[in-house]
Amino acid sequence: MFQVRIHGRGGQGVVTAAEMLSVAAFLEGRSAQAFPSFGSERMGAPVMAFCRIDTREIRLREPIADPDALIVQDPTLLYQASVFEGLSPEGFLLVNSGRDPESLGIGEVLARLPAGHMVAVPATELALEHVGRPLPNAVLLGAFCALTGAVGLESLAKAIRDRFPGDVGERNVGAARAAFELVASKGSGMEGAARHVQTA
Repeated sequence: MFQVRIHGRGGQGVVTAAEMLSVAAFLEGRSAQAFPSFGSERMGAPVMAFCRIDTREIRLREPIADPDALIVQDPTLLYQASVFEGLSPEGFLLVNSGRDPESLGIGEVLARLPAGHMVAVPATELALEHVGRPLPNAVLLGAFCALTGAVGLESLAKAIRDRFPGDVGERNVGAARAAFELVASKGSGMEGAARHVQTA
């Protein structure tokens, strides 16, 4: 089983991101589950959502305490220690930031992860460029595909189009592709993650 926890703020599409990721996995013939944390989802308040992907039926229903991957949609949340709780020593970290990872002030976390398992992507800027709105969720999912290999980009693109038909969907797909290409050009540990999901 591959488990993903997404951290962000209300209005950034955190719950939608988890849902689209689960749909992408389902389209590839796997079991998937997505759900939000129970708490405030008012604009700007911290929000969490979860996604599980497996080759077998998923029976778990509790929040994800030990994620294989973390997606942080708002970089201001990096300084809340609880964001990194339970992250696997072999896990992946994806952060919405245009800054160099070493300058984010999370050196202790970076030191625990294998090389190539952490990427910072300017997701808000890419969303503004391609979609015209500062919604980083689809962008970060494109980056997630390249970083982990947990789901394929084309499956994600279909999930995005299902959620956002028409021009809005195409713009979001374009943003996701741009993020995918950006991360793929840096290299990553995606092969290991893909094997983990496919053989779980």
